[in-house]
Amino acid sequence: MRERAYHRELTRYRAGLLLAVVLTLVPAALVQWAGLSKSATLGWVMLLALAQIAVHFRCFLQVGVQRAERDNLYVLLFSLTIVLLMVGGSLLVFFDQMARM
Repeated sequence: MRERAYHRELTRYRAGLLLAVVLTLVPAALVQWAGLSKSATLGWVMLLALAQIAVHFRCFLQVGVQRAERDNLYVLLFSLTIVLLMVGGSLLVFFDQMARM
């Protein structure tokens, strides 16, 4: 049973690696061989970046909606909230100081 779980996890990591490489190479190729307009290229790059974030969460960080993976999601959301509060507060202070100069 443990070997089956190990094989399933290894398959998940391999699929994640393959998807991450593809989702890195495709935007690089889009930018390198500029066949689209700048706004279309930017849109595709942003869409593929979001897809890569989802792949990393699902395949490498084991963030999902199942009961066992939900705790990881809560920790991730809490950490993201703290980081956003710190960055937002810092930007607020910086822009306030810039406005006063």
